[in-house]
Amino acid sequence: MQEIRIELAERSYSIAIEGGILEDLGKTIRSFQFSRKIAVISNPVVHGLYGNVLAQSLTDEGYELTEILVPDGEEYKTLEWAGKIYGELLKTQLDRRSAIIALGGGVIGDLAGFAASTYMRGIAVIQVPTTLLAQVDSSVGGKTGVNHPLGKNMIGTFWQPSLVWMDLDTLRTLPERELVAGLAEVIKYGVIRDSKLFQYLETNRDRIMNLDQQALLHIVKRSCEIKADVVSRDERESGLRAILNYGHTIGHAIETVTGYKKYLHGEAIAIGMFAEAVLSNRLRYADEDDVHRIRALIESYGLPVAIPADIDLQNTLSAIQIDKKAVKGKLTCILPETIGSVKIATDFTAEDVLWVLQHTQAPAE
Repeated sequence: MQEIRIELAERSYSIAIEGGILEDLGKTIRSFQFSRKIAVISNPVVHGLYGNVLAQSLTDEGYELTEILVPDGEEYKTLEWAGKIYGELLKTQLDRRSAIIALGGGVIGDLAGFAASTYMRGIAVIQVPTTLLAQVDSSVGGKTGVNHPLGKNMIGTFWQPSLVWMDLDTLRTLPERELVAGLAEVIKYGVIRDSKLFQYLETNRDRIMNLDQQALLHIVKRSCEIKADVVSRDERESGLRAILNYGHTIGHAIETVTGYKKYLHGEAIAIGMFAEAVLSNRLRYADEDDVHRIRALIESYGLPVAIPADIDLQNTLSAIQIDKKAVKGKLTCILPETIGSVKIATDFTAEDVLWVLQHTQAPAE
């Protein structure tokens, strides 16, 4: 088993990565001395695949389970569903020594983490990510949150998990579209921090898409190592951690204006990464060759790069302007300088962003 530590003093925790480890979680958490009541939050699809294995692992160790299922989809990551979760936790009398286990992708991880951080002013959460995107990104780092109609993840907390438990075998039941969406975040890590990872993605596409175990282990572990290093240096995004938002300023806006229904998160981030690379070139930070490499890698995995022709660009710009990364009305964007290095940029205007949106939008049919 591969283990990575997130060093955050009393909030430090481990990330475990291996295939076939889901059934071992019950024994592993005995050392945490949680109370016997544990809630598992999942969606019907993931629960149907892995709920019984996890439940057996926990009940074998004497834990009493409350299983809470949230419909599958980004549109359910809301305060309304957080409220429903609180109701179930209260009905079954989970206490301050109880834990919540998030079994699923990024939506479940964010929603369960948010509920854990606010129930009784905070109880433990264990992240068990079952999608590639959740394994390489959303389950690590302690960001939790829910969406608002005016913006993605605008309501949330920082709440570090007690443990992140990644079973690579869960990726074998992942629909290809979900797998590819997760690869957008892996590409992001290559652009912001590791040119060798970027090159690995360029030269090992077939192995990755064929779910080669060693290739998956490499990209998941390396992504987690990069995020662990960044989060350990800057837990609450006061500086360095902002680089993890590459592709997200424009990507989140696209999710918002499409009602969180048209794109998976990684698909929107792929569009955002290309658009922000174009912005970087416009501002003369990135050269055209690197922009072409970024676009080529994104497209090689079947991810989109163009903003759809039917999206209103003024609405998209408005969503960007209320993005939580904006400070005092000043837009902030993470822009690549070279493959493996980015800068936190504020020296651009709304007109620059609109120009980029116009030049990366697909032509009307």
